[in-house]
Amino acid sequence: MSTLEIKDLHVSIETEQGRKPILKGVSLTINTGETHAIMGPNGSGKSTLASTIAGHPRYLVDSGSITLDGEDVLKMSVDQRARAGVFLAMQYPVEIPGVTMTNFLRTAKTAIDGTAPKLRTWTKDVKAAMAELRIEPEFAERNVNEGFSGGEKKRHEILQLELFGPKFAILDETDSGLDVDALKVVSEGVNRASEGGNLGTVLITHYTRILRYIRPDFVHVFVDGRIAEEGGPELADRLEDEGYDRFLPTVAAQA
Repeated sequence: MSTLEIKDLHVSIETEQGRKPILKGVSLTINTGETHAIMGPNGSGKSTLASTIAGHPRYLVDSGSITLDGEDVLKMSVDQRARAGVFLAMQYPVEIPGVTMTNFLRTAKTAIDGTAPKLRTWTKDVKAAMAELRIEPEFAERNVNEGFSGGEKKRHEILQLELFGPKFAILDETDSGLDVDALKVVSEGVNRASEGGNLGTVLITHYTRILRYIRPDFVHVFVDGRIAEEGGPELADRLEDEGYDRFLPTVAAQA
């Protein structure tokens, strides 16, 4: 079992008005075999947490720690974090002109593992994973995300997840922009990657619809850069009925 541990994390960004705090003391422990849903209104710090774990340079860690099996993640470069087993499915996957999906996937797998996968086995695995995710074979020779629809980009993110086999997957609003069919396909891909209990998943979302397909073990509600409430799957059901109003100070003040 591996453990990703976040302790009293404070994160800010530089703005024209000066340094702005975003995360204000977040503590969270994720073990492989667990699925954690992070929910909350816009601007609550959910995506900031994802980007900080992955190593985005815009987000400045003021204090606190992130460790993976006791190793200091904050001292690792972005590629070192990936090799250590941290995977980020981005909210807005980027296009990489001039790089085909085939070349990208094999190059990334080689960089993560330190050795190139055997071509015959690798090709078979890629084709099988693409078929499961309903990705047409011709996409293998297209440039990464170039001209892809939102749903196609998200399916390719999950393709990477299945092929790379990380210890921890941070899925930043993977459900955004997906129709019902694409949501089901993507969710099934995440569930396949989780089989065997070797993956810890952090699922960041505004809505509960993806949680009908990916059942979380734990739910954490983010409000104003802090965890306002934690619970099991029943908390997500409650949020579906009640929304986030009861967590917001302005609403509480008016009541």
